[in-house]
Amino acid sequence: MAIHFNDTDSIRYVVIDGRLDGPESDAIGIKFSLLSNFQGGRMVVDISKVTFLASLGIRLLVVNAKNLKAHGGRMVLFVGDNESVAESLEATGISALIPMFTNLSEANQASLVSV
Repeated sequence: MAIHFNDTDSIRYVVIDGRLDGPESDAIGIKFSLLSNFQGGRMVVDISKVTFLASLGIRLLVVNAKNLKAHGGRMVLFVGDNESVAESLEATGISALIPMFTNLSEANQASLVSV
């Protein structure tokens, strides 16, 4: 499990790859929470390389998306062509809470929309 980020003038990009399950969620949880905790921030989380997404990983995404929204920000997910992760998010209804995109340009544009 790895987590990397890159800030641009308007968007924070966070890339997570590997398994996002219990032990790995705990391992990146603090760093992800810190990256998600900024006033009015716009964030694109790239989970296109996540190989397994468990309920604890979904919880990590939801908690931090809500926290970012409470601070005037917005989080969107980029899943690329990762069908298993997209299906997991759709089946749990999380895609209704956190916008999810298969196209990175669309994810970028959606992250900038006012909340």
